Amino acid sequence: MSTKPLSKSSKTPTRIGSHALLAKFGLGTPAALALHLPMRYEDETQLWTIAEALAQSGEGAVQTQGVVTRSQVLYRPRRQLLVTITDNGDELNLRWLHFYPSQQKQMAVGAHLRVRGEIRDGYLGAEMVHPTVRAVPANAPLPKSLSPVYSVSAGISQAAIRKAVLGALDHPSMQTVLAEILPPSILVSAEKAAMQFSLRDAVMYLHQPPADADTNALMERTHPAWRRVQLEELLAQQISLKQAHEIRKGRASPPSILTDQPARSLSPVKTKSLTHQLHEALPFELTAAQNKVWAQISNDLQASFPMNRLLQGDVGSGKTIVAALASAQMVERSYQVAIMAPTEILAEQHYLKFKEWFEPLGVSVIWLAGGMKAKEKKQAQDLIESGQAQIVVGTHALIQDAVHFAALGLAVIDEQHRFGVRQRLEISQRIGSVTYYCHQLMMSATPIPRTLAMTYYADLDVSVIDELPPGRQPITTKLVKDGRRQEVIAGLEQWLQKGLQAYWVCPLIEESEALQLQTAVDSHAELSSVLGNYPVGLIHGRLKAEEKAAIMANFKSGNTKVLVSTTVIEVGVDVPNASLMIIENAERLGLSQLHQLRGRVGRGSAKSHCVLLYNSPISANGSERLKTMRQTSDGFVIAEKDLELRGPGELLGTRQTGDMQLQIADLQRDAHLLPQIKVAAENLLNQHPKNVQPLLTRWLGNNQQYAQA
Repeated sequence: MSTKPLSKSSKTPTRIGSHALLAKFGLGTPAALALHLPMRYEDETQLWTIAEALAQSGEGAVQTQGVVTRSQVLYRPRRQLLVTITDNGDELNLRWLHFYPSQQKQMAVGAHLRVRGEIRDGYLGAEMVHPTVRAVPANAPLPKSLSPVYSVSAGISQAAIRKAVLGALDHPSMQTVLAEILPPSILVSAEKAAMQFSLRDAVMYLHQPPADADTNALMERTHPAWRRVQLEELLAQQISLKQAHEIRKGRASPPSILTDQPARSLSPVKTKSLTHQLHEALPFELTAAQNKVWAQISNDLQASFPMNRLLQGDVGSGKTIVAALASAQMVERSYQVAIMAPTEILAEQHYLKFKEWFEPLGVSVIWLAGGMKAKEKKQAQDLIESGQAQIVVGTHALIQDAVHFAALGLAVIDEQHRFGVRQRLEISQRIGSVTYYCHQLMMSATPIPRTLAMTYYADLDVSVIDELPPGRQPITTKLVKDGRRQEVIAGLEQWLQKGLQAYWVCPLIEESEALQLQTAVDSHAELSSVLGNYPVGLIHGRLKAEEKAAIMANFKSGNTKVLVSTTVIEVGVDVPNASLMIIENAERLGLSQLHQLRGRVGRGSAKSHCVLLYNSPISANGSERLKTMRQTSDGFVIAEKDLELRGPGELLGTRQTGDMQLQIADLQRDAHLLPQIKVAAENLLNQHPKNVQPLLTRWLGNNQQYAQA
């Protein structure tokens, strides 16, 4: 495959000022551009008059045109560009909240514009917000086929990326770049529909669909051309998983006895039955589900290769005690344990629990977080390096260069999807050594469908705690329009009169002109004024660690009756007397966040409620999220709906890292292909091993290492 960068002398039309941006975006070669397939298509083959377009308001994107009769920059409530176009006496407003002077110049009064977007009611009448715009003559011909729309970075226009892609497809290297790797027998075993296209023909078709293309199949990515490329990507993915599986099976796990301990040996515990002691000391009985997953983990910790297991369990199902039992088993064998969480609040919850459970048994538990003072941090690092620290709890500070473990045997990573792929990989490299690789236990209260877990987390065993401990209270969820806010506050006061506590959650810390949301600061001031007899606290991510700790301590003790918070309390907070959760602007939060926040209540003996305050109008997705929250408290049902609404990248925390492993296939839509793909992967590995590496290089490239993270 040719990966030669596009040079300034190349005949491919990427010399457009965005050449450097294309390379920065990973599209600096003909191969990368050819496989950068459209994320969707726009149907610009139909043109409506403004009157006809207005009749389709709210029904999806439409294309219309007209002459600019007004173009002005407004400053209410923020700087924006408002353009009005007219056709046969009918008007349509176009609005931009972000724009360049060149755009303003293009849309000067008198210009003829062809625009495409969704029409909605605005302050000044019907409008399109940030539509696609082209300045064209009134009689300009329409495209004869669908127009591809590409994912691009800031500064690269759709026109520029389309031009660059077409140039790349004409590049002399394309015959090699898109050469057939898969033998026909593999294609047949995987997906017969894909046999209609060679890879090269499929790629060409998707970039330039003909006029008679099946529009729906293209839009839904079920067309045989899509199936052809999806097949290769999924096949590369499955093979990478199999290779990761074999690699891990060949690694050595922490041995039963450290025969070559470093001079800074670990402090031995006084008994060989620490796990038994911990189990006996617990003030509660493990559920059947907890015992089941604990048995699976205990067996893994005794295997000859390192554990790589995901422990799933709904909010409050008792994952932490299972992690504690695993920790005890490793400390018994004189190894250290690292417990890592994404926020200091969640990490501190674990720290306090582990201290409560382990220090009476003579086990040293220490704290390490980024917010510590330099002297305290250095002391903690010295204890870790000497081996005196047997269990270390903290945040991402545990994977900093200054941290050196004497003999790390187990890493427990809570809410691991929030760290992203790169940080999981960094942990994997950090905790390994030349002689053994430590065990990894990842925990998540965000239930992840098994197909997603197995594809995105590579060689991963999955355990599920599928029942809640006895005594957990059901939570009643209500949807309330923000216009009834004062009723909610009155109900909150009645709640407090019963001696109970409550959370009031706001998405933002300070005013945002873009979203116009009520802020945590304002809500705190309002509630403090109305609820004068009941202390109201405020906590958010910008506070120092010691300030957060003091605020949480006051709330846990009952001195603070209402805790106003951002989503910083999403996970890890456990206050049994707090049995009311009120979430402002709930339509702005994802299902996973809403479910996690709701899980902060229902932990005591009182009947618990969750009130979702929302603003109208509400988007279709926002409405679906709120309905789902009202209808079910089943974390797996919510996860499936979250996957449907948001997609796997956001659900698993990979979208922000830039390391999404599947760019074309979609596990929800294409899950039915996986059984055949797995068979095809076996056949390719066994019958055509020389074809494997070219396939992996084509589809995973430098991301092959992430399949083993």
